[in-house]
Amino acid sequence: MRIQWFGQSAFLLSGEQTVFIDPFGVPGEAMAARGLEFNYAPIANVSADLLLITHEHFDHNGAEVIGGDPVVLRSTAGRLESPIGEVLAIASEHDEVAGTQRGPNTIFCFTLDGLRFCHLGDFGQHALRPEQREAIGEVDVLFIPVGGGPTIGGEPAAALVRSVAPRLVVPMHYRTSAVNFLEPPDAFVSALGASSAHHETSDADVGELLGTQAAPRVVLLAPPLG
Repeated sequence: MRIQWFGQSAFLLSGEQTVFIDPFGVPGEAMAARGLEFNYAPIANVSADLLLITHEHFDHNGAEVIGGDPVVLRSTAGRLESPIGEVLAIASEHDEVAGTQRGPNTIFCFTLDGLRFCHLGDFGQHALRPEQREAIGEVDVLFIPVGGGPTIGGEPAAALVRSVAPRLVVPMHYRTSAVNFLEPPDAFVSALGASSAHHETSDADVGELLGTQAAPRVVLLAPPLG
């Protein structure tokens, strides 16, 4: 089972089947008009069996860049059938004011090759509500935004990790040399106080990275640059 980071919140999971989450199209021009930099390499020549889109912002919903005629689950909630089996889509918000500022967000949880994955999308609530935490259940690999601003970051993100207790934490949606409008992951890593590693590439074998629930590993994948 391999994970590959394409920048921001975009990941490809490759095992017996393939899942892509939150692809972006070419948002550079739209962001440049607002004084924002977004210089990740374009996503190209990628296919998937299943495509998950957590919310309808243009740096997360570029479904057109993913080939292979995937089944698409986007911005929804419920227990959903898919090529990999059931996908749990949990309703959440992109902000701390019930979605009235930035809209809804979906947390996706699913099992692939025997591992339980949870991708939080642009989770912006201060913390998980009890019913959200119960629905998530046990998690092996957690993808969590840590760059603050429009999402959680720092101590709130660390507290969420402690609540979920995954074996592997993959931070996302934070400042790198490709984006200038988020905070770096340092405050989150410091607040969590967990064992962390900087990976030299943007892809990795999940089995080699797993820690334990008591001692999760935090792995910062290398940002793929254009």
